[in-house]
Amino acid sequence: MTPTPQDKPARLTVGVIGAGRVGPALAAALALSGHRPVAVSAVSDASRRRAEELLPGVPVMDPAAVLAHADLVLLTVPDDVLPALVEGLAATGAVRPGQLLAHTSGRYGAGVLDPATRAGALPLALHPAMTFTGTPVDVQRLAGCSFGVTAPDELRLAAEALVVEMGGEPEWVAEEARPLYHAALAIGSNHLITLVAQAEELLHKAGVQAPERMLGPLLGAALDNALRSGDAALTGPVARGDAGTVRAHLEQLRIHAPAAVPGYVAMARATADRALANGLLKAELAEDLLGVLADGGR
Repeated sequence: MTPTPQDKPARLTVGVIGAGRVGPALAAALALSGHRPVAVSAVSDASRRRAEELLPGVPVMDPAAVLAHADLVLLTVPDDVLPALVEGLAATGAVRPGQLLAHTSGRYGAGVLDPATRAGALPLALHPAMTFTGTPVDVQRLAGCSFGVTAPDELRLAAEALVVEMGGEPEWVAEEARPLYHAALAIGSNHLITLVAQAEELLHKAGVQAPERMLGPLLGAALDNALRSGDAALTGPVARGDAGTVRAHLEQLRIHAPAAVPGYVAMARATADRALANGLLKAELAEDLLGVLADGGR
């Protein structure tokens, strides 16, 4: 839904606490919509350089000073740091009534901001479902990016409007569903990188000179097919019930990459379960296949 003009927040001064890869990019995107970044908190040399690149001229301040200068403060710190940061800022009286506080953690909803909410802050959880590079390209890549949004009902329109102004698409996630939502993204994104890296390493060992060139079209097509067709896109020896091929895979993995065996077995079992449930894998072939997986191909 595109917010109407009366739903859009007024032009805001914006502060960032935590100049990692995410915060400066979001603030830069808000600047393109007319909001004004005024302060950023950055500790390491790398974070200071990143802030200067994406938010040139915006002064670096301590977190309390960022809160003092900004109408909207983006809390873009690691998940495990966020609760203590919020408690500390609230305890020191740095939070101002009516101030918008938006964190970008996928794990947490608006509840983690309760200490600040009790001090009068307006809590928002705005999680961009995107990997960030920490460079200006991230600002352009926000176009069409989905955000997991959680906020009190009275702030829903404001939260969605801010996401739209950053170029994103708001997707409402209930408070209690945030951990499950984040787990889904971790499986789809973080684990995918591990799988691709493992595939590249194995292709190198098999003598392939350019694994990335070989994998690009294959994985691109697989991802497109999976997004379009779900489980119906399953192919390969597990979905076909080719126990002999799976046994050969495991034999070679035990020789050349034993650390990859548990992951292969776990994913093959999950694939077999999904293929069986969707009628792609015949029950009579599944027995031999699952037997191979049970003994690791021995």
